[in-house]
This record gives sequence, structure tokens and C-alpha cells, in this order.
Amino acid sequence: MNIEALRKKIGTLMGSSNWYLLDQDRINQFAVVAQDEQFIHTDPEKAAKTPFGTTIAHGFLTLALLPAMGGDVIPKLDGHLMSVNYGFEKLRFLSPVPAGSRVRGHFTLSSLDVRKPGEVTLLWEVSIEIEGREKPAVYAEWINRRYLKI
Repeated sequence: MNIEALRKKIGTLMGSSNWYLLDQDRINQFAVVAQDEQFIHTDPEKAAKTPFGTTIAHGFLTLALLPAMGGDVIPKLDGHLMSVNYGFEKLRFLSPVPAGSRVRGHFTLSSLDVRKPGEVTLLWEVSIEIEGREKPAVYAEWINRRYLKI
């Protein structure tokens, strides 16, 4: 897709990603990597006695799936060389994700900025849905930078 075609999509829901399973094994692996082995993530017996009633995924694990989710729906720009995460304008963890849940992202393009040739900054409004739940897990305004052949 070229820049002008993508620019016409500003304000448009670009799509919804595939579903991603956040099972206990994935949560445990992330706990080790992130060095966050708090019992609410890794100990089903103790977590059952909390208000969550079960273990929950780390908010940052859910967030870490953004590139995969985005890859499912965000079109590649013509001449695409690479993409980088540039940051967030806003980020909120709205609802815990119980172990065994599936999540998916909904992506709306909010803005597109070309400050110099070959460099495009995109702002995505993203809501990460938990299957079967009304309230999303995450709301983010996610900034990506795309580098293009010029």
C-alpha cells in the first residue's frame, strides 16, 4: 500500500487480529523472562484466593503481543524496509486477563506523519479484547515508525 492510500484510511478501523491464547505456560515463560514471578501470575493455588480467582497474564505480556497482532492487520507500505516501536501516547491496562483467555487487537489508524523522505510515523488506536468479556484488557495509542526505500 502506498502512503497516500494509507492516509485515506485515517480514522478507519483497519481490522481485528487473530486470537492469541494466554495460557499458563505462556504466562510462566514470560514471568521468567521479565523476572516478574509474582504469585498472581504463576501460582494457581494462591491466585485462586485473590479477587481474580485465578492466575492472570502480565499486562506487559498482553502488550508484548501488539507487534504480532498488528502484523495480522496493518498493511505493509510500499518500499518497506523495517518498523520500530516508537512509543505510546496513552496506555491503560483496563481489565485483567485470566490464564487460558484468548485476546485480539482492534486497530484504527489515528494519524500518519511523513517528516522526512523514507520515514513514516503512524499512530494506532488499539483496543485489546478478551474473548467473551465486555471490557477490554488494554487501550493504547501506539506509535510505530516505518522506514521505506526512497
